[in-house]
Amino acid sequence: MTANVQTPPAPATKTTWKLDPAHTLVEFSAKHLMITTVKGRITDIEGTIHSDEKNPQNSAVEAVLKAARLDTRTDQRDHHLRSVDFLDVEKFPEIKFRSTRIEGSKERFKLTGDLTIRDVTKPITLDVEFEGTTRDPWGGERVGFSAKGKIDRRDFGLTWNQALETGGVVVGNDIKINLEVEAIKVD
Repeated sequence: MTANVQTPPAPATKTTWKLDPAHTLVEFSAKHLMITTVKGRITDIEGTIHSDEKNPQNSAVEAVLKAARLDTRTDQRDHHLRSVDFLDVEKFPEIKFRSTRIEGSKERFKLTGDLTIRDVTKPITLDVEFEGTTRDPWGGERVGFSAKGKIDRRDFGLTWNQALETGGVVVGNDIKINLEVEAIKVD
């Protein structure tokens, strides 16, 4: 007679974190009239981080931003950015990101993924810094990251512009992206 011996499953190494929109900042900036930088943010964001402590390269990130919730502190500019000239939020209400590769150490790494704007998907690589973990006053565990990257808006069909008499254009093509992310551990 033989007995089947079952080995207990290995402890899970993946942790799921949900982005906390109240403590996550998605900021973008572009040159205006070639002489100054205008910044804005998107305030409605949802997302998940699946971190693998033993094999960080197996971690993954997904996020969805509501394009209509952009804010540059100027109503007229916000309406123009939401229009068909730029994001066309009526037809394309979401901006999406899905990671495809992670390289580097736990403290500093490159996060590459597919960014989708106006149904155009292009790769982007973000330089990410791990800010740490902590417990909040309500017993939850939190994690923080900072990230920076850059895209050329024309790659996503955002081509509206106007030439200036003095040379240059109204809106620069390079869009800088800055993120401050806080996420809550999902039990």
